[in-house]
Amino acid sequence: MDRLEKLCIEKGLRMTEPRRIIARVLAGAEDHPDAEELHRRANSLDGSISLATVYRTVKLFEDAGIIQTHAFRDGRARYEEVPEEHHDHLINVKTGAVVEFHSEEIEKLQEEIALKLGFRLVDHRLELYGVPIKDAE
Repeated sequence: MDRLEKLCIEKGLRMTEPRRIIARVLAGAEDHPDAEELHRRANSLDGSISLATVYRTVKLFEDAGIIQTHAFRDGRARYEEVPEEHHDHLINVKTGAVVEFHSEEIEKLQEEIALKLGFRLVDHRLELYGVPIKDAE
């Protein structure tokens, strides 16, 4: 049983076989798949899983705080497990590929900005959009 499936059980979610498969697919994803891609992957493991089941399941998982939804300008909701450690995203605007990164300098700067403006930072998301340097010239 993977971490995502354990979290579902800890949150009291009833784990049907389609939910287990979708949880496993999400847990094994090294990218940030959208619902259609999740459906394709889950359906390859169990042909009875419908796209509607995927949409209902990701909504259930998101409401339980198990996964996060991202909208990286391409109009598609993309999903990932709620990370154990914070990270930010750099999105290749040509391919849609998502690179996860963490920068202590950026984290510190965001805290400083919030403090200067009279706030205590409680959460944030940073998304950077770019093209590979070799393609930008």
